[in-house]
Order: sequence, then C-alpha cells, then structure tokens
Amino acid sequence: MPPSLQPRAGDYPYDLDRALSAVVALRARVPEDAFTAGTLGTERIGNAVLIRESGLLLTIGYLVTEAEDVWLTTGEGRAVPGHVLGYDQVTGFGLVQALGKLGVPPLALGAPAEVPVGADIVFAGAGGRAGALAGRVVARQEFAGYWEYLLDEALFTAPAHPRWSGGAVIGPDGGLIGIGSLQLGHDAGDGQVRVLNMSVPVDLLTPILDEMLTLGRADRPPRPWLGLSVSGDAGQVVILSTAARGPAARAGLRRGDLVLAVAQRPVADLPAFFRAVWSLGEAGVDVPLTVDREGDRFEVTVASGDRQRFLKAARLH
Repeated sequence: MPPSLQPRAGDYPYDLDRALSAVVALRARVPEDAFTAGTLGTERIGNAVLIRESGLLLTIGYLVTEAEDVWLTTGEGRAVPGHVLGYDQVTGFGLVQALGKLGVPPLALGAPAEVPVGADIVFAGAGGRAGALAGRVVARQEFAGYWEYLLDEALFTAPAHPRWSGGAVIGPDGGLIGIGSLQLGHDAGDGQVRVLNMSVPVDLLTPILDEMLTLGRADRPPRPWLGLSVSGDAGQVVILSTAARGPAARAGLRRGDLVLAVAQRPVADLPAFFRAVWSLGEAGVDVPLTVDREGDRFEVTVASGDRQRFLKAARLH
C-alpha cells in the first residue's frame, strides 16, 4: 500500500497497530473435485480477523468454502494451520479456528449501525500498516449478488483496497464493523462510477455466532437455491450461467433466458427475483418461473435445492 494511503496512528483514538495485528493472511486449498472449484478456484488467498482469544477468526466465506487445508500467517510471519468451523450462506460469513497460537490480540466486534456515511474507517488486510488503507464509509445500501445472494444493507467504503477478501473494516472507535467481500464499481447517482469495496456488516454475525460455532451454520431453514448466476441490468433478470448438476440446469434453463416472473409475480431486478423465490418456502420447494427465450415465452418449474448439500464438508482435525 502506498505510504500516502496508509493510516497514521495519530489520526485515530485507539491503538492502531494493535488493531491491525488482529488481521492475518489466510490461504486455503480446495480439492479439484469440489463443487466451487470451477468458479472460485482451488487456491484461495485473502485475510481473516481474530475475534476471540481462543483463536476464533472471522473471514468471508467464499475463501474457505469446501477448503481442505487452511493456513494463517500473522504480520510477524508466524504461520499456524486452521480449521473451518462454519459458513453461513445468507450473510456470507465464514468462521475459522486457529489450531495453534497466533500470538496477536483479538479485535472486538463494533457496531456498524452506529457508523454513519462519511465516517472515517481503516480497511485492513494482513501486514499491519503496510497492508492497511485509510478510508471512509461512502454508502450503506442494499446489495444483490448474481450468485443468489442479497444483503438488506451492506457497507461501501472508499478508496478501494486491492486485497479486500476477508479484510477488516475498522470503525472510528477501533471495533470491527465489516468483513471485506468485493471490489466493484458504484454509481452514487451522479453518473460517475467509482471503484469501492463492499463489506458485510458484523452485526449480522451476532445473532448467529453461537449457532455457527455449535452447528457449523446458522440454525434457520435453508433457502431454496436454483443454481443460477443472473444479471439484473436494464430492468431484466437474465440468466448468465447455470451450475452443473444444479436445479436450474436440470430444469433445462440456460444462458440468455429472461426470467419474467416467479409464481406469476413479475420480477425486474435481482432483489425482487431472489425475494420472490425465497418467499415460496424452504429449500426443496417447487419454483414456478415464467421465462422468455429468444421471444418464446413459456412456463417451467424448478425443483429447488439446498446449496449446502452440493458442497464438501470441512475435514475434521
């Protein structure tokens, strides 16, 4: 990170170096036959944040989904293996347990809801100040991801950190307020697209943390999953791809199909599409779709699945 963009200790009312030391590098290896290997790769590199002295770390789940081996490295170069404890499909959070002493202090969870737009933050990757970026919150708004993912309110920060995956968004009081998920373009309404980081607010973790530690997941019914990648541009829901062996592929849906309605309920963007599907019931429910394929309009019913059942479970240690 260029020195001019790095945070300076005197600008913050907390111990900056102590807070930054809680962010460690994460490297995960995934089997080649894993369900997500084709889309997310078999070697995944990012960050994780120590949140408990017991060695519990919070990261973004796509880094560790189906991971067979996980290694954690502190800013001082200490490397220890890790074990994946859980992954929540709804929030996108992943939990990892360090299997050795990291020798760094944990970072306390903060209160994202109390951090206003415009507030100063630090976006921290591993490596102390050299891996951190001084920034601010530029938006708090809904985010829909093409992989059947929706947050009612996500954190958007600028400038964009180049190593965002699993990074820590540290709030004005030194608490962890978000976990880095994406880098993307954002139009604030003035027609100018800026590159930002989207992060998942940690207040979504608090209600499910104990469940994830006990069960490896949140104790809620799984949402119906179609196995689609979709775009919601220009007022249309367009299928970009279907997951091999997934529900949509089995139902005959394919790239370029337009989804016009779910159970006769018109949909014109991704939030409306996802919410309409999820409102039908739990995973396994039939999802009736109205589809347009090159001008040919037809009805198709997709027998939804549970996304988690397609994934390899974490290996026991």
